[in-house]
Amino acid sequence: MQLWGRFSSLGLAAVALLVGQFIALAALTLVYGLPLAQLPNLAGDGVAVTVIILVSTPIEVALLMLFAARCGPVAEYLGWTVPKRADVIFGVVVVAAFIVVADIISWLAGHGLVTSFQTDIYSTASSQGWLVLLWLSIIVVTPFGEETLFRGFLFRGWFREPKDAWPAIIGTAALFALLHVQYDWFVIAQVFGFGILLGWMRWVSGSTLLTMLLHGLINFEGMIETLIGLHR
Repeated sequence: MQLWGRFSSLGLAAVALLVGQFIALAALTLVYGLPLAQLPNLAGDGVAVTVIILVSTPIEVALLMLFAARCGPVAEYLGWTVPKRADVIFGVVVVAAFIVVADIISWLAGHGLVTSFQTDIYSTASSQGWLVLLWLSIIVVTPFGEETLFRGFLFRGWFREPKDAWPAIIGTAALFALLHVQYDWFVIAQVFGFGILLGWMRWVSGSTLLTMLLHGLINFEGMIETLIGLHR
């Protein structure tokens, strides 16, 4: 299969991400009637976050599919292959163990399990009747878009031979973590750890559908912790 080059893969991934985000922000200006300069004030608004995810992700994925189609079958290029049952079971167990370890480290470090960003978007979405869409966006849509971008398109462009595996895993995990600028350094470090785990599962299973599932489980656990934290 023909592959995009390493730098072209990064550039095209950036184009897909930025185009999706720009159109989503434009949609947000229409929903709220605000100029672009005032949109940062909506950073903790659950409705705004939901709109951005629901608008940007389909555009981003569509562009990545278009880019992938230039090299061959889209599903094969992006790793949209059904994983083996053993890989699914193993991945779920490993992710569950990683979540427990991450929570223990957070507790020992005196860092809350839930960030203010999570509680803010949850409470604002709930108050405006958008909670179901927020859950859908966080648990289903976000993993689909981010895994297609990082463990799909980018990983395929960077992983060409066995020696490329760990540089590709670490590189995609680093970019994945840096994308989560809404969190502090402690949480970003945890996101990087999850990115390493997801990249490794992508490598050993060959499936981004599996990493989407695991990513969704991670986000689901985060939403459950947020719900519990708000009702204590």
